[in-house]
Order: sequence, then C-alpha cells, then structure tokens
Amino acid sequence: MENTGNETPHTDGSRSPRLSADGYIHPFIHPTDGIALPSAFTYPFHYTPHPLTRLAAEEVQNYLKTRSDWQEELQNGKMFGVLIVRTPEEKLGYLAAFSGNLAGSNHHAFFVPPVYDLLQPDGFFRIEEAEISAINHRIANALQSDVYTELKAQLDACREETDRQLQAAKESMKRAKNEREAARSLGVSPEEEARMIRESQFQKAEYKRLERRLKEDLETRQAALDTYETTIQAWKLERKQRSATLQQRLFEQFRMLNARGEIKDLCELFRDTPQGMPPAGAGECALPKLLQFAYQHQLEPLAMGEFWWGQSPKNEIRRQGEFYPSCTGKCAPILRHMLVGLSVEKNPLEEDLHRKTPLPILYEDEWLVVVCKPAGMLSVPGKNGLDSVSERLHKLYPEANGPLIVHRLDMATSGLLLAAKTKEVHQHLQAQFETRSIKKRYTAILEGIPSKEEGEIRLPLCPNLLNRPIQSVDFEHGKPAVTRYRVIRVLDNRTWVSFYPLTGRTHQLRVHAAHPQGLGCPIVGDELYGQKADRLYLHAAELTFIHPINGKTIHIEQEADFKL
Repeated sequence: MENTGNETPHTDGSRSPRLSADGYIHPFIHPTDGIALPSAFTYPFHYTPHPLTRLAAEEVQNYLKTRSDWQEELQNGKMFGVLIVRTPEEKLGYLAAFSGNLAGSNHHAFFVPPVYDLLQPDGFFRIEEAEISAINHRIANALQSDVYTELKAQLDACREETDRQLQAAKESMKRAKNEREAARSLGVSPEEEARMIRESQFQKAEYKRLERRLKEDLETRQAALDTYETTIQAWKLERKQRSATLQQRLFEQFRMLNARGEIKDLCELFRDTPQGMPPAGAGECALPKLLQFAYQHQLEPLAMGEFWWGQSPKNEIRRQGEFYPSCTGKCAPILRHMLVGLSVEKNPLEEDLHRKTPLPILYEDEWLVVVCKPAGMLSVPGKNGLDSVSERLHKLYPEANGPLIVHRLDMATSGLLLAAKTKEVHQHLQAQFETRSIKKRYTAILEGIPSKEEGEIRLPLCPNLLNRPIQSVDFEHGKPAVTRYRVIRVLDNRTWVSFYPLTGRTHQLRVHAAHPQGLGCPIVGDELYGQKADRLYLHAAELTFIHPINGKTIHIEQEADFKL
C-alpha cells in the first residue's frame, strides 16, 4: 500500500491535512563543516553514534535545559531520540522525539508528533478508556460496599455457627453412646436394650435433620453472595473484553511506514513474535516516531541515536546523556519493517572478527582443557553462524563426547574458559560450579572510583523481558547474585578491580559494577550499562578447581592484556 504523505487518516475513515515538516526539522546551530555524512543508516541495536548524531543530541539536551517547566518530570528520566535527515532540497537537519508522553501530552512543538495520539480527548481511546475506568469504579465500589461486606460476614458467621452446632451435637451423641455402653457393661434387660437402640436411632436422625437444616441455611447465604459476585464477575469479564478490543483497535491505528512506502500495523508486525501481540507502549518509542515522520514528509534518514535524560530507573541502569540501543521487545519487530528500503549498517556483532584468531590453550590433559577466549568471540554457537570456542574445540577434539564447554563467558568478555573432553568429567565440573566450589577471579577497569576499596555486592537479577539481553535489578522477582570485589589501583579516574563472583548470573559483574546500589562505576566499554569503547574491559583471569579424575587442585591464572 502506497502512502502519499499528504493526508492523515482519522479513525472514522475521514482524512485531514498532515502536519507540515516546518518547525520539526531543526537546522544545526553548531557548524557541521568537515563532518562527513554516514555511508549507511545506523544499525539501531548496536551502534556508535555518528558525530552528527552526537551534535544533534547535544542541541536537544541544551533545549531540555531551557524547559524549567519540565525539570521535575525530566528528573525522573526519559528516553529521547534524534534522527539526522536530508530534505528533498538537500538540506541537512535533525528531528527530535521522546518516548511515551511528556508533561501529560504527546504533542510538543520541538518534537515530532506521535504515530497515533492516544491522548486526544475526543479520540476513541480516551472515550473507551473512560468507560473501562467507570467499570473499574463500579467493581471497586461493589467490593467495598456494605451489602457485600455484610453478605460475606453473614456467610462466615453461618459457617462458624454450623460447625459449632454440629460439633456440639456430635459430642452429645458421643456422651450418650458412652453412657449406653457403660449401662450395657453392667447388664440391661431386653426392654432397656430396645429403648437404647431407639434412643441411638433418634439421635442420629436428629443429627441428620440438624445437618440438613444448617446446610440449607448455609446454601441460602452462599447463593446470595454468589448472586452478588456473579454480577461483579460479569463486570470483570466485560472489562477484560473491552480492554482487549480497545488494545486491538489501538494497535491497528499504528500504521507504520518503511522507506518503500509500505504500511503494516502493529498487529501484523507482532503476529509472528513469541507473544503474538504487541506489548503495551509499542510504537510510542522515539525511533519509530522519528522514522514515521521522516517517511511521511519525504525526508531521507541518515543516522539515529537514542539517549537517556534524567535519573536512572529503579530496576535499570541508565546514565544521563548516554546513548542506548533501541529496545528489542517493543521496537525490534517494528524497526525490522521500518528500515526496509534503507541502506543500513551491518550488525557489528555479526562480523566474524576472530575466524583466524588463535585460541590459546593454557592447560590440557586427556580429560579437560582450559583456553583463553578472546574478547568478541562466542563461547557457544549462536544464531548468526559466528565462530565460537565450542566449535574450535570440537574440531580440535573430534573424539570428545559431551558438550565440552562447562561454563560460558559473555561474548564481549575475554579470559579463562574450562572445557571437558568426556561427558562424565563435564558432569563433575558442572557440579563444582553448582556447589560454588570452583573459584573464579575477574579483572576489570571501571569508569570512576568506588566509594570503598573492597566489599560485597548483593543485588538480585532477572532478565528484562522487553529488552533482552539487558538484566534488571529486581528485589521481588530476581535471583540472588553476590559479588565480592577488591580495588587494585586507581589512575586518571579509572579503577582496576578484582571481582570474585559467588554466583553466576548473566551480566552479574557488569550490572553490579554499574548499578547505583552496586559500585556505581560501569566497566569501561560496557555499551549495555555504560559507554561503548574499543572493547569491554572485563577479563576472566583466574580459575581454581578440583580435578575430577585425580583429585588434585588445578590453578590457572592469566592476567588481562588491557591496552587503554
């Protein structure tokens, strides 16, 4: 489907003039002479910001500093984006956007408008949202009403009274039975025996009548409560159905363009994802807004960047002014479509830089081997077919059985990696990892200086499901993660440190270093939790374990060859 770029569809099918690009394309305030244009558009999930991107971001940040009316909200933190564009007249400029909404609105003169404004007061979203909100109030009022409280109290009291009366009747019957048994032990006449039998039968019948009467009373009160709760459940079902319908209709309004003029809505874009439906907030991030506006106004996208402004979120690590890759959960399916038709940089993680790099072997016997993994090489094969330590070892030891690799290092981390040549040895070594009897030491260089020279960090971690592979600190849902550390030396506001992980969570050392409740000093070169450099300055330097066959203590050590 072609987009003319001249009209904006309304939800009722009518169309109105599209917003002009004037006022949204910002010319650079600072001179750009001598800055070469990018040869391809930025790969948004792993990038080094182009100089023009950095310059545009700086100008946006200067603008944000002038908005005294936004400062309180901006302190809480928000993601902003810039898009370097070229007009049909070959003029250079940039667009700016924010993720979500700002100061209760989707529209601010400096920033491009949303793909769809769900906050417009007369739009279907706000109208239906008000209806759903009314249902919420109705449910809340019903659950807190005196009638509901009294019905539950009467039912609870009836249950207690039922239990009390039935228990008392059972005890009375038991006493009467004991008395009859005592009389029988002394000898009774046939007439007395017949009387005792009639008494027993009468008491049992009375108990059944009492039980039936109490049960009927209980059922009557339960029915009254059920009738009331059935109404509440009907409202909850209506709320659920209306919410699902509203979300579906909302996602259909986000009709995303690409450079070829093709349009797909969010439902189409997320249909083949594991979740099958767009997550809340999809289409409202900065880069989709920027690309949509550029395509609508025949602007050529040249480069992008998204930066954080304000305090770091509670569970994530964000530093003011730093650039971050686009999120994978909300944006990846959208951007895969929106970038079609552009010449985009290759994913640098898919460049096989180590195909000819030697893999040093530091220890080897007939049962196991320890190698030194280069930074940038995978531990095990990934989806992109890149070389990995596992593949190298399988070629070196074709007769080995089992998975070989006993533990993993992040692709960006260098250092000691342990592998087993037999399945049995692999199982023994993994058991040592699980019981934490294997000792590991890492060397890292940090940006900044920790407040203490040594200590222990305890911050539980869990995956950020909307932005893998990012890990979040989460005291409610996270798994325990413990790291000991010791400062080695400090030079030029950078700190050499030894890490001793007591657990082995994904990105544990990187998060514990960068998080404000950890050291508050990201590892140099950590583009996920700090700032990108030529490499991640994290190295697995020391490994101590018990040999599974001969029981000897094996100690391997190789310091990092960091060259800053």
